Amino acid sequence: MTSTEADQWLDSVAFNSDGLVPAIAQDAASGRILMMAWMNRESLALTAESGKAVYWSRSRGKLWRKGESSGHEQLVQQIQLDCDGDTIVLCVTQQGGIACHTGRESCFFRTLDNGQWNITETVLKDPNQIYRKS
Repeated sequence: MTSTEADQWLDSVAFNSDGLVPAIAQDAASGRILMMAWMNRESLALTAESGKAVYWSRSRGKLWRKGESSGHEQLVQQIQLDCDGDTIVLCVTQQGGIACHTGRESCFFRTLDNGQWNITETVLKDPNQIYRKS
């Protein structure tokens, strides 16, 4: 099978005008939404090939291998595509139990309550300890 034939599944993904698709990382065991990031065709193919989440960093303009600096990799158990083909869900095992750069389990740690955003999750590890400057 040629690489073109092997990658035909990617043609079913409706990437936006920037060549990106939103990807939601969901804990495979609990079902909790951990984070949302963007993927391009290359990062999605690399994720499927390696079994580890690879995203596209819009701010850095390059591939971002989840956990490359924090050690908190996401091991992909399943990749799902929604009915419109324009959103990916990665069912993952989150290494280290921390998905958010703030040191929390999930990036979704603020809850709207009476017109205010309240922080509803504690920091598991100080980000300064996770992302040490070399």
